[in-house]
Amino acid sequence: MTVDIRVVRAGQMYRYYLRETVVGDGRRPARTPLRAAQDQAGVPAGRWMGRGLAAFGLAPGEEVTEAQLRNLFGEWGRHPYADRIEAERLAAGASPREAFKAGALGRRVMVTGVDFVFRPQPTIYLLWALGDEETRRVIEAAHECAIVRVLEWIEDEVAVIRYGKDGIYRVRPPGGLVAARFRHYEARSGRPLLHDHVLLSVKGQRLDGKWGSIHTTALYENTVAASALYNELVAAEVCETLGLATEPRTVTPGRRPVMEIAGVPYGLIRWTARRSDQIATCLSELEHEYVTAVDDDGEPRFLPVVSERARAKLNTIAARKTRPPKQKTRPLAQLRARWKTSAILTSKVAADVINSLLEYARAAAAAIRARVAAVVDIALAAVDVAATVFVMNDGGRFHRRHLLAEARRHLALILRGRRRDPDLDEKIVAAAISTHCLDISEPKTTIGRLSEYRLYTARWDLADLPGRRRPPTPAPDPDRQPPTDPGEPAALRPPGQDTGEWEIPRIPLQYERAVLAGAVVREKLRTTTTAVVRGRAYDVVAHQQAAMPEQLLASAAGEVEHDDQEPEAGRGEAIDMTALRALRESRTDVEALDLTADRLRRLQDVFTKAGEDARTRAARATAPDDADAVHPVRRDDQQAHRPQQPGPHRGREAGH
Repeated sequence: MTVDIRVVRAGQMYRYYLRETVVGDGRRPARTPLRAAQDQAGVPAGRWMGRGLAAFGLAPGEEVTEAQLRNLFGEWGRHPYADRIEAERLAAGASPREAFKAGALGRRVMVTGVDFVFRPQPTIYLLWALGDEETRRVIEAAHECAIVRVLEWIEDEVAVIRYGKDGIYRVRPPGGLVAARFRHYEARSGRPLLHDHVLLSVKGQRLDGKWGSIHTTALYENTVAASALYNELVAAEVCETLGLATEPRTVTPGRRPVMEIAGVPYGLIRWTARRSDQIATCLSELEHEYVTAVDDDGEPRFLPVVSERARAKLNTIAARKTRPPKQKTRPLAQLRARWKTSAILTSKVAADVINSLLEYARAAAAAIRARVAAVVDIALAAVDVAATVFVMNDGGRFHRRHLLAEARRHLALILRGRRRDPDLDEKIVAAAISTHCLDISEPKTTIGRLSEYRLYTARWDLADLPGRRRPPTPAPDPDRQPPTDPGEPAALRPPGQDTGEWEIPRIPLQYERAVLAGAVVREKLRTTTTAVVRGRAYDVVAHQQAAMPEQLLASAAGEVEHDDQEPEAGRGEAIDMTALRALRESRTDVEALDLTADRLRRLQDVFTKAGEDARTRAARATAPDDADAVHPVRRDDQQAHRPQQPGPHRGREAGH
């Protein structure tokens, strides 16, 4: 994700933010005013944002002062001008208690805000760091615009104030929220990293004028959807303004691809990944300790494989263990000159490519937009979104926010950096819920009656989807060298260890199965006589042309099937294995599928079986002697539409 969230407390956490974060992650000298410290660090002053500023007498874009920060985030959530209000009340003859209460915003709270960190994808901030001044200004403007749009979405759809016994009543803050934004330029490693810290106050005003606290759990739950919206908005604005396009690139095999600016060399991304390499090396050590740890009796303490949840926790530990100390901040002009020199000398990318990075990206974008037509079909997008969310959530149970996040990721993949209608993601979610989802929530509970907490599952039978999770990979032969990717350097291993000892077996990831599930369900709907999307063969081809890698595009428009013809099932000639092998070696625009011949054959078998079942049902339905007969409901049909048994929701743990 490119949006992180962390709570801001009134004590130590607040002092950390006021001492370091507001001055560009540097070390603020003692007894130095905030504005002077920001000038010394070379970072701009913080700015207020949000629709709730009018209630405090502030304006969007106004400079954030130290006293305002101390009152709103450090003194249990008081008015930004609490000092002035208290002085005026004391001068008017009020008691100290009454004056202090006049500057308070409801009850005292320890969690005074949340810190949202917004950062674009690496290829975007590489163009920002290595490009000219015009490119830098365009990217910064797109970055700021995307943050404003995400904050507006949080105000309108996410933020709620709980009140009453056990928080039974919930209301949106009608006046909006208040946030302070601080701009940073570099990472701890010294590499470029454009990012903003947005300190969002938890204080909001209800319709009756009373002040309450925003439910921070709702903010945590919708962080993935906020990250997907930010990625989509900033990429679309940058691409439309500069004439660029995005492409999916694989970061971790088996995981979801990330949308990056096409034409930016992979070597430059590796140049910024010094911190990632350190974390990966430490993570491999922790994984080895995890699978080899034993108790006092010599029995293994954990599973012999590293699950996805365990790997996420180990990755957090590795990030903390390898966290370097903060460096002295410098002005942006000095940083940009140093970054370009360092990239030319150490990134192994040609100097002319770095100096003409925008031109290379525009040439790649022209080639992509000439071949790929961004066609968004809501019905087909609903199939892909529902299938992916259903498979990637444990137990097949999910909420509306999971569908919304996946719909935004789907649109980013299809549109390739083009702008879209603001409510297109909502239409896809509505189609997925109405057509492919069953409501299995508990209406008797208070939380179950809320629309954002309705619990859903898919209408499909698990037997119709690709094979279940594969067993863990066996331990490799220590004498066998692992295959290396020609596009990446070999993985680092601790000294003194054999090759096989560090190939830790892991439980396979679920994204590949989710993609195959979406393809199977889409093909089944397309070949079934009673399908919802019957007769949409042209839209299927257009959708595949926009979603699949360029080397696998269906070539001729003459191959499009007519609406009055039944599409053939199990067509295998649409996939070019030669292009597929070349695509896998290139490591760009590959969508993290890692398709092999065996998986393609398995997918084709599922398609063939779905087509045969459809023709069998069609023949039975059109038989003349059975026209007036009443057919009993089959067990399979009941099972396909039977809601699953309610159980504990684990959607947040699944990463959606």
